[in-house]
Amino acid sequence: MRDGRIEEILEVLLPPPDNVPSRGQQLPTATINSVGEALLPPPEALDCCQKLLRGQPVVLLHGLTELLPGPGFCLCHSPGRGTLGFTVPVNRLTSYTPYEITHASDNFQKLYDLAVDLIRRGHAYVCHQKVEELKGHNVPPSPWRDRPTEESLVLFERMKKGIFAEGEATLRMKMVMEDGKMDPVAYRIKYTPHHRTGDEWCIYPTYDYTHCLCDSIENITHSLCTKEFQARRSSYYWLCNALDVYCPVQWEYGRLNLTYTVVSKRKIIKLVETGVVRDWDDPRLFTLTALRRRGFPPEAINNFCARVGVTVSQTTTEPHLLESCVRDVLNDTAPRAMAVLEPLKVTITNLPKETKMDVRVPNFPANEDKGTHTIPFTRTVFIEQSDFREVMEKGYKRLTPEQPVGLRHAGYVISVQKVIKDSQGKVVELEVTCCSSETAEKPKAFIHWVSQPLVCEVRLYERLFLHKHPEDPSEVPNGFLSDINPNSLQVISNALVDISVKAANVLDKWQFERVGYFSLDPDSTTDQLVFNRTVTLKEDPGKI
Repeated sequence: MRDGRIEEILEVLLPPPDNVPSRGQQLPTATINSVGEALLPPPEALDCCQKLLRGQPVVLLHGLTELLPGPGFCLCHSPGRGTLGFTVPVNRLTSYTPYEITHASDNFQKLYDLAVDLIRRGHAYVCHQKVEELKGHNVPPSPWRDRPTEESLVLFERMKKGIFAEGEATLRMKMVMEDGKMDPVAYRIKYTPHHRTGDEWCIYPTYDYTHCLCDSIENITHSLCTKEFQARRSSYYWLCNALDVYCPVQWEYGRLNLTYTVVSKRKIIKLVETGVVRDWDDPRLFTLTALRRRGFPPEAINNFCARVGVTVSQTTTEPHLLESCVRDVLNDTAPRAMAVLEPLKVTITNLPKETKMDVRVPNFPANEDKGTHTIPFTRTVFIEQSDFREVMEKGYKRLTPEQPVGLRHAGYVISVQKVIKDSQGKVVELEVTCCSSETAEKPKAFIHWVSQPLVCEVRLYERLFLHKHPEDPSEVPNGFLSDINPNSLQVISNALVDISVKAANVLDKWQFERVGYFSLDPDSTTDQLVFNRTVTLKEDPGKI
């Protein structure tokens, strides 16, 4: 692939910024045939789909892999407080295999050496202003801004050796950002073990310092980030040029926001700490780990990103568009099984008690060439409670005392003979008779069923928030934590599923016929399987 062709495509996809870097070492043209990008900002949680976009080459964002087949770089910049759970490899979640996965901590020594060089060049100084004084955009000038270079070098070394307490000293860069903020912090003291380097360091570089230098060290050609980081573009170029190192190009695009959720890592931390969700991979969230646990296939996430495209404007997308992409993929890839979430016992009285036969069920009814599986059929089966009504209603096509119904794949039609109720008047069992579907009049409906099933737990998920924009004060005056949907999770502990799923592996996916698409949760044990509902079979009109 010619280098010019790549630059031509990038020029079309993302217009160049006004202040392209003017100095610094240039990347050799022979390496421009691979487009790398950093994950911005540091993706502790790889939260939501727009951060997925940052974890793939720009060519994958637009479905242009056939034009630009070269590998990309996935850079995970881990913060000082990070944990291993924050740096999940993107390739596990998106089916994209990066050229290499790197971390900012890989370059801690290089970043420190560059900071020393920055001080020597007169572009940085050690400051003792308190954290409270540095907040906001009208920060008073530091009284230590003009301190001698040698003094800052000595103090920075003391910071590294742990002589100062947290907040007692910072290293600041002598520059003004586009938003007017003066002298951003380059290094802070933090006595927190790093999840990759342990206690080796007690000073950690900030995003404003680390971003461009890690890109430069990794030979990134184009660094892509969302529009809120446009104000940091000037500092990106300034720092590379101040150190006379190779300077990549930063391009910004609009965030891919989703309604009925939050994607800020700070807000997700709040949800976890307050117990609203279990962890970063709670299937009600839209972190990549959560989507993976819920059963969203990588192809669906990639298709969704390609469908919504990339723009420089801020856009908000409905979750049902993502769910539609999931259905499209799972319809072709998820084998069928039968499960009953609210069981109603049905005894077929005209079959002998010892009756047991094998029923062959196609994995994909629309294409039986994809194989079949076998399930037992006995005198006792279980159906959904909602598939029986004691009183006939207009338009109801399933089982009633006056109306027979067919059993899917079994070849039988059943008719109610007796309704058995408990002391509270609840229907607990039906006694029915059956006849072959070949001789019986064709019923109005066929329902799913299970016999000699496995008992399992099923988790049904709904939107986590009640309002479209839980972060909008005009919609939710009391804050996003006051907008939690109390019905966002329903746990059914005694659901029944046919034995075809017995040998399932974690994250395997099925379509439970007439119920929805489900994925096997990591909480599953040999004694009890746990299934997460990925999406319903059809889109709920009430969600649009």
